[in-house]
Amino acid sequence: MTDELPHIDSALLDTPDLAKLALPTGADHPPRILILYGSLRPQSFSRKLALEAERILRRFGAETRVFDPHELPILDSVPGSHPKVQELRALSLWSEGQVWVSPERHGNLTGVFKNQIDWLPLEDGSVRPTQGRTLAVMQVCGGSQSFNVVNALRVLGRWMRMVTIPNQSSVAKAWQEFDEDGRMKPSPFYDRVVDVMEELFKFTLLVRDRSDYLVSRYSERKGAAHARALSIAAAVTEVTATAAPIEEVNLPRRACCAGGAC
Repeated sequence: MTDELPHIDSALLDTPDLAKLALPTGADHPPRILILYGSLRPQSFSRKLALEAERILRRFGAETRVFDPHELPILDSVPGSHPKVQELRALSLWSEGQVWVSPERHGNLTGVFKNQIDWLPLEDGSVRPTQGRTLAVMQVCGGSQSFNVVNALRVLGRWMRMVTIPNQSSVAKAWQEFDEDGRMKPSPFYDRVVDVMEELFKFTLLVRDRSDYLVSRYSERKGAAHARALSIAAAVTEVTATAAPIEEVNLPRRACCAGGAC
């Protein structure tokens, strides 16, 4: 039968099936969740929501870290070796899932939050610090409910090659949703936050041991195979060029050439 996909390298094409998603054993440690928030205000509501999310995740059994964005320099104002940058990148590599919480400012996420994402490179050598990790997005609003920030965070999550869960949370009039101790009051908004954290926990359990397989792509396997072929060809060329030259063999001249007739 004629191949209907002549432009595909069949040797590099992987056909997904359930058997490849089944794991005989999986990680037995608690899911590792990194939480980022987007305000430096002492009474930051995005921080309060981040800490509330952390409490819920810990109740489910997750291991959590909340990154403090204070003293994180503006992107490119310092080298990537800066301690605060290294802390953020190490936490991202440690994590198996993340929660992003930002206030809405001028219809979009804050510069404080975006600066944290900008310090996470899409690629770092052969490592992608965020690829394959799960992500939950939430926002706090000073006024009526809006979804501008969670929509923008979804774009960022997709760009960073993360598995963003379907659910999300937008807390309207956040100033009236927390008590004097910084705890979130019971409300439908609170119930939605619980929903989002529950879903993130489930998706993280499903994805974390399968992330390498889930994000393995035909185009990248093809590119890697091409790079290997070029590397092998270059190595062969180098060996040939450095090999000892073949000695010239002086063969007897034919009779016709003896007199210069050739």
